Amino acid sequence: MFHSKITRRLVSSFLLIVLVSLSLLGIILLNYFRDYTMQQERNTLILNAKIVETAFEDILYTRNTATLDTTLRELHDKTSLRITIVDADGTVLGDTSEPSETMGNHLGREEIQQALSEDYGIAVRESATLHENFMYVAVPVYRNGQFIGIIRTSASLASMEQSYYTGLHVILSALFFALLAALIVAIWLAHRQVQPIRCLSLDAMEIASGNLHKRLRWRSGDDEFDTLVKTINRLTANLSRKIQESQDEAHKMSLILNNTDNAIMLIDEQGLIVSTNRQAEESFHLQGNELHRHSIHVIGSAELSEAAQVVCCEGKAQTITLQLDGENGAVHTFQVFLAPFRDGADELVLAVFHDISLLQEINHRQAEFVSNAAHELATPLTSISGFAETLLDDDFKDPEASHHFINIIYQEAQRMNRLMKGLLELARLDSRHGRTKVKRVPVSVNETLERTGRLLQDKAAGKSQTLQVEPSDENLLVSAAPELFNQIIYNLTENAVKYTPEGGTILVRSEKDGDKVKITVKDNGIGISPSDLPRIFDRFYRVDKARARKSGGNGIGLSLVKFLVELFGGKIEVQSALGEGTVFTLTFPCTAAE
Repeated sequence: MFHSKITRRLVSSFLLIVLVSLSLLGIILLNYFRDYTMQQERNTLILNAKIVETAFEDILYTRNTATLDTTLRELHDKTSLRITIVDADGTVLGDTSEPSETMGNHLGREEIQQALSEDYGIAVRESATLHENFMYVAVPVYRNGQFIGIIRTSASLASMEQSYYTGLHVILSALFFALLAALIVAIWLAHRQVQPIRCLSLDAMEIASGNLHKRLRWRSGDDEFDTLVKTINRLTANLSRKIQESQDEAHKMSLILNNTDNAIMLIDEQGLIVSTNRQAEESFHLQGNELHRHSIHVIGSAELSEAAQVVCCEGKAQTITLQLDGENGAVHTFQVFLAPFRDGADELVLAVFHDISLLQEINHRQAEFVSNAAHELATPLTSISGFAETLLDDDFKDPEASHHFINIIYQEAQRMNRLMKGLLELARLDSRHGRTKVKRVPVSVNETLERTGRLLQDKAAGKSQTLQVEPSDENLLVSAAPELFNQIIYNLTENAVKYTPEGGTILVRSEKDGDKVKITVKDNGIGISPSDLPRIFDRFYRVDKARARKSGGNGIGLSLVKFLVELFGGKIEVQSALGEGTVFTLTFPCTAAE
């Protein structure tokens, strides 16, 4: 019961109030009783002294001590009042308790001295003979304005003191029982007040432990507890809503951070990785459960660690470009944004890694494309310029040589024309307008293969090659533009004829593979090395530039083929080995006839 501090404080306060209040009341009452009793006793003694003065007036004036003693004894027997008659010089003339001859001079007594200067004198002291406290009242007696003596009356205070101590005992007993009753009432009131607090505390602790759906339940008659309960419930509801909003925002931010293409990490002052997103863990092979163990050096760059320290010290953001070695010898280029970040008392650095490797590769390819295009255009222009200059200086006496020069100029001009047409065709088809403008109709695959075979048969025969066309037994149709689809098959077959030595074999075949149309162009020519295979579809890229130029190639054909295949929803794959030949496999969705 008394484990509660509130209970102890309430009981202690209640008891203290009762104790102080009753004690003050008891003291006041006892003092009032004593003062009142003393005043009444004094008044009674004064009155008695006045009565005695009247009764003994004649005897006192005549100094008839015999009559005085007798009269005093009679009066004492009837009233038990002690009376003392004192002369003006302090001599005791008579006393109700003792013979006057045995009593000393009373002039020096306190009440006597006070009576000489005032209307009466009063004193309280212990009687030397009776050993009790007595109140003495002395009244001066005058005759014709002359002081002739003093009448002193006295009474024992033993009964009054006994009444006083009895009253004190009663008050103390009442105080004890009042404290006992107050203790019981205080405990009951404390329990009544603490019980709702205990219940509310249990509910509040459950809320504090994380159960924000919990609500306080208490009804006490629309008092302060009800106001407190309503306030706490409202606060809990607001807190729950704010936490839910924060969790939703945190979840949203987590989704954004974990699904962004950029790697993000937090680095502390010691260079340890504090937190990362999923992209950073995958890019740099970090384990989320081992954070704070990884130093920033694990990603293989001291430059990043130095930049992070500078940002942390200066408090200013900066951007650096970082190159890191990846798997299989690949080099990744990152643009890293570093900014100071404060998490409570910790100084952190936010690092955002933007992978610009693809952009760098595109820039590199673009520069290479421009260089190759310029080179491809420069070569025929050089030939045209050189032979034209030769013809300018020629006197045309040798028609055969002049005809040869003009033929070369024509061939180089045609080569430039084919190059420009290929680039223009790629540019036209690569535009959104060009793609939407292409009209697709069902095209017969078998007819296209047979037409291509007829067109290239003579060219293959000129190199003693065998060109075999094996169309499918079924009439296979694909949705494409007829001219562009013909160009796909023609370019692949022509390349096979170009890069297959004399006496080689070229096979062009079509077949149905489920709901797909599969076209294969196979040769046993020179083949392609594994290092060149990933780039054979790049514009202007050629495996053997010298031989390709000799054969009239410009590096546009295969890139145009891949572009057209993908434009018609198809897929192109290549398999090759040096000295063994090459196999191009095309797959298109099969379509029905209109």
